[in-house]
Amino acid sequence: MDKLEKYRQIICQTLTPYRNITYSNVPVHNRAAFDVENDQYLIISEGWNKSEHLHSCLVHLEIVDDKVWIQCDNTEDGVANDLVTAGIPKNDIVLAFHPPEVRQYTDFAPI
Repeated sequence: MDKLEKYRQIICQTLTPYRNITYSNVPVHNRAAFDVENDQYLIISEGWNKSEHLHSCLVHLEIVDDKVWIQCDNTEDGVANDLVTAGIPKNDIVLAFHPPEVRQYTDFAPI
């Protein structure tokens, strides 16, 4: 298995449990949108609170130039360390939600 295929598999396995998160304070459900052809991986939270439609991104990852870019991470503990534990090295994970000039000060890829 090549590097990118391994990363795709790890991302899908890591994000899948987030679909099952339940929230006590809002009636939303998490849905997975995994596009392995374009290397886009999202967990979307969606539901209704009375007449208000709730829709937000919980996690958005993508693979760009052989690195995993975390574009959005609204999880409680952060998904980056889950990816590291699953086998993706820190130097192949970009915390893209940080400004480029700040990324060099993280333990992850500075790109």
